[in-house]
Amino acid sequence: MKSTAETRHILDKLEAQHPDADTELHHANAFELLVATILSAQSTDQRVNIVTPALFKRYPRAEALARSTPQQLEPQIHSTGFFRAKSRALIGMAQALVNEYNGEVPADMEALLKLPGVGRKTANVVLGHALGVPGLPVDRHVLRVSNRIGIAESDNPEIVEQQLCAALAPERWTRTSDTLILHGRRICRPKPLCDRCAVQEDCDYFRLVIERAAPASRGSGKLKRAAPGVAPRRREGVRRTAKSSPRRRS
Repeated sequence: MKSTAETRHILDKLEAQHPDADTELHHANAFELLVATILSAQSTDQRVNIVTPALFKRYPRAEALARSTPQQLEPQIHSTGFFRAKSRALIGMAQALVNEYNGEVPADMEALLKLPGVGRKTANVVLGHALGVPGLPVDRHVLRVSNRIGIAESDNPEIVEQQLCAALAPERWTRTSDTLILHGRRICRPKPLCDRCAVQEDCDYFRLVIERAAPASRGSGKLKRAAPGVAPRRREGVRRTAKSSPRRRS
């Protein structure tokens, strides 16, 4: 795993590549972000942003949502998927806020984790983006990107969170998560676009997997890296013998 200094240097580069990194969930306050983040599970931020304007108009505060029923709520959130489980979680979360926190979202990790439908990632999103409390949400993008680069080393989100937080000042935690998420969506996808990556030379995955899998250039034994947006040329110098014939295209 990379050293603390290396991790910070890599994240400096990634932040420069993604200066617009931020949560893409539309919200005006902590309650709205909490609702939107619960809805985003197994859905996309874009889909959630389509659903939430009407939802927030009908349920502007926890008190209104706490009085709803699954039968009333499910049709409004149906398109986000898993709508039955989400409706129960949202109503239970709102009722807990009303009963225990006077309708306000608590700025405390342990208190948030006790709310229905709220896991550590959701709590960190709300803390960091709406309540001014440092938090580093770890989703599938953060897991993939941080492990590939080598700034973390675990498939466990909580361990990755601990590793990244240990290397960074608290004021960087939320920004780091946003940056890694955006990098995972734009560049370091399941099939990565390495030629567009600002930290290609620092990345363990590129060095140990991509470079080793790529064919060496004839004679030199070195990989020729394609310029951004340029497809690599096919290898030349392969001659057909009299015994060989081109394969028919299927």
